[in-house]
Amino acid sequence: MAKKSEAERETVVHGTANVFADLGYPDAEERQTKLRLAYAINRILVRRKLTQSVAAETLGVNQPKISALLRYKLDGFSVERLMIFLTALDRDVEISIKKKPRSRTSGRISVIAA
Repeated sequence: MAKKSEAERETVVHGTANVFADLGYPDAEERQTKLRLAYAINRILVRRKLTQSVAAETLGVNQPKISALLRYKLDGFSVERLMIFLTALDRDVEISIKKKPRSRTSGRISVIAA
């Protein structure tokens, strides 16, 4: 097999911390926020060993919604609704608004789960 020349080798492009932005989604920040909130919710549900039906009752939704949440199919969920789920699971949700650093061109949304 012949060696590839430098020009033929694929270049590696380092991504950002947001895979959705790297993939070009226009709503990348919202998708990343939903993903992190869903991850926190799913960790709690797994840790508590709740069945999907018990989780649905706890969160006030039907079982198919819990199934979608557990599989990270998040199109049917708003950021607000996911935060409400966290409060139903005995978690406090804090929103902190602060000035962005000069080094960044725009503000961002981030979720930090303790």
